[in-house]
Amino acid sequence: MAKRVAKIYGGNSYVNEFDFNEDIYNCDELNIKIFDAPKEEWAIFVLNNRDRRFTNKNSLNCNIDNKYDLVVGPVADDDLALLFRTFTRGLIDINILVKEMKYKKFSSQYSFHTEKSLTYLKLVGD
Repeated sequence: MAKRVAKIYGGNSYVNEFDFNEDIYNCDELNIKIFDAPKEEWAIFVLNNRDRRFTNKNSLNCNIDNKYDLVVGPVADDDLALLFRTFTRGLIDINILVKEMKYKKFSSQYSFHTEKSLTYLKLVGD
């Protein structure tokens, strides 16, 4: 990914590796949102946070205001773009969206949104 972005925008590609202890999930100091699987709540959360017109910061399905220090869940990559567009255009409903996501392979991502959450990361190597 770093190489692809550098090729598109110019510059050099860099990859930094970080480690963190998953005991962070039990930490009372952080507000953490965890999605165990690509379900309806996760899809709505992803769509809301990608939609620049979405402004309901009070919604629990929004992190535009960084109410969650850390968000953990499946990666919403390019493979889902068409499926999400089909849903947002009203061509399929949420039940079909969720059903179709079951056929996709997902990996997990950890999205650190606040400086406080970044203090739990440790740079690996130099």
